[in-house]
Amino acid sequence: MKISLTESAAEHIKRQLAGRGRGLGIRLGVRTSGCSGMAYVLEFVDEVRAEDKVFEAFGASVFIDPKSLVYLDGTELDFVKEGLNEGLKFNNPNVSAECGCGESFTV
Repeated sequence: MKISLTESAAEHIKRQLAGRGRGLGIRLGVRTSGCSGMAYVLEFVDEVRAEDKVFEAFGASVFIDPKSLVYLDGTELDFVKEGLNEGLKFNNPNVSAECGCGESFTV
């Protein structure tokens, strides 16, 4: 199982951690939510959990719990700027449908 980061996503994560002043990386997970069933969840990681799977690229780390990894396997995190908006984009090959607002997805 694999999660990848683009260089721009890694730089964004490192900037966020530097601005926060601490942290080992980010935790990426999924939870039941939204009109399509599942939503991505991001949080800062200050402490590694025993069950965490860690993926590193360009000096940034992404931590994922085994239950979420099933839905995220093969996902690429990218950092994109579209007009006035910017943020992490999840290129998840497991997604079969997304809601209209892009906040939730179905596998």
